[in-house]
Amino acid sequence: MSQVEDFLTAEEEKEIINSILKAERKTSGEIRVHIEPTTSLNHFKRAEEVFALLKMENTRDRNGVLIYVAVRDRKFVIIGDKGINEVVPEGFWDSTKEIIQHEFKKGEYKKGIIEGVLRAGRELKGHFPWKPDDTNELSNEISKG
Repeated sequence: MSQVEDFLTAEEEKEIINSILKAERKTSGEIRVHIEPTTSLNHFKRAEEVFALLKMENTRDRNGVLIYVAVRDRKFVIIGDKGINEVVPEGFWDSTKEIIQHEFKKGEYKKGIIEGVLRAGRELKGHFPWKPDDTNELSNEISKG
């Protein structure tokens, strides 16, 4: 698996996008997935950079979540914006990472991402329930670098 295109099939990408739609259905929170081949930067720093490039800090409640994957590096990072990080229980992102990592180790990349998306969505729903004036502030498409 040396290229982003080999990481997920078009059908698997659709399933992930559908999981994002499902996760966001009852929350004002926003979830994005970004996949790229590799980075020369520290993976957390690169994820922060992608977070900014995708303008994820521009949500009304600062409740965006990014799942960043560097395919060739076999690394991923989960980043939550200020609003969500202030309210999630201690260790939430680490336990979410463990769930994704468990599936990735089995080669179940789509399943790992979907599990992470849905878990983040449940947490967002608890702290940022959907309100009638909410709009989808960020794209649900998988971004690629």
